[in-house]
Amino acid sequence: QLQLVESGGGLVQPGGSLRLSCAASGFTLDYYHIGWFRQAPGKEREGVSCISSRTGTTIYVDSVKGRFTISRDNAKNAVNLQMNSLKPDDTAVYYCAAMASCGSMQSRLVRAWGKGTLVTVSS
Repeated sequence: QLQLVESGGGLVQPGGSLRLSCAASGFTLDYYHIGWFRQAPGKEREGVSCISSRTGTTIYVDSVKGRFTISRDNAKNAVNLQMNSLKPDDTAVYYCAAMASCGSMQSRLVRAWGKGTLVTVSS
């Protein structure tokens, strides 16, 4: 059974940084494409970033390009999302997901979800 656990969320001021981590139990994350999604209050869940399993190719939604960086930490069996220059619009629950393909970061490609971690960007 694929189990994913997110950590690193919290309250940060606009312009600040946070690093989210997605840890796996029961399987090796490196075998999967791993995506980060977010869902803001009253909005649909959207794909934020994804890293492919073999090549390490990364993709980002336009709104976070240049600010967020996704990376693997194979020693910890984790995938991190470094978020810089945070904006109030980044406020959301962030979920990591094991995916069949990064594709266009569509939810239908997700094989397992974490329970999410809340990021609040506010002064």
